[in-house]
Amino acid sequence: MSSHWRQALPSDLPDIAAIAARIHPELPERPEVFAEKMRLYPDGCRVLIADDTVVGYGIAHPWKLHLIPPLDDFLHGLPDDADCLYVHDVVVLPDFRGKQIAGAFLAMVAALPKSAGIGSLALVSVYGTQAMWERFGFRAAAPDAALRVKLATYGESATYMVCTLSA
Repeated sequence: MSSHWRQALPSDLPDIAAIAARIHPELPERPEVFAEKMRLYPDGCRVLIADDTVVGYGIAHPWKLHLIPPLDDFLHGLPDDADCLYVHDVVVLPDFRGKQIAGAFLAMVAALPKSAGIGSLALVSVYGTQAMWERFGFRAAAPDAALRVKLATYGESATYMVCTLSA
């Protein structure tokens, strides 16, 4: 079954929320929080479609390196001095994993910040996925005390990671 990424639409919110609840039951986020990210940075919000069904989503937005947005909370705006594109989440349902789909999402969003002079992607790896992100060029970054406190809300295995984009 083939699949493709397309820009997320407001009508996709119920599917995004359902997938998030299924895959991230320990890290719940309200649909309104997803909707705000879609309004603030629509170019970074995508859904994975297979046979006209949403089977995954990816959300990224400009942010500041070594800072992470709190889970299930509103951003209220994007920083004017963003120096990274924060990959908030990339989720693919189990039947579609292992097909380089996350890599395709990352390739799409990696092209976005270059035009704004942003040279890095950042994310929080959860559920022991650090090795997967390393395959895409991300490296664990040593957190300071404030970042460690925020990482704790993402679970025990949470690791802050950064990928420097090539010029």
